[in-house]
Amino acid sequence: MSATVKRYRVMAIISGIMSLLLWFVYMPVKYLFDVPDLHSAIVWIPMVHGYLYPLYILTAISFSMKARWPLMKMLGLILAGTLPVASLIAERRVVRRYS
Repeated sequence: MSATVKRYRVMAIISGIMSLLLWFVYMPVKYLFDVPDLHSAIVWIPMVHGYLYPLYILTAISFSMKARWPLMKMLGLILAGTLPVASLIAERRVVRRYS
């Protein structure tokens, strides 16, 4: 169980950071500011986030099954990865309870 918690913890932190970068760096630059050079410099953010989020989902499912959580709680953990700070909050709660 310890290895599963560590995997979830790493993916939740990475997913949270990438989500913060997506929402508060990439989106404002793309939609609010007209700076093509800056946009081309940060175009990697949504691509990396797009590859890492499915890994977060798989890790959350793996942890939820190992912890024998009900389906609704598992869905809550998966959906926590969609909001910028929610995966970081969920990670803290999981680590506090299962470590």
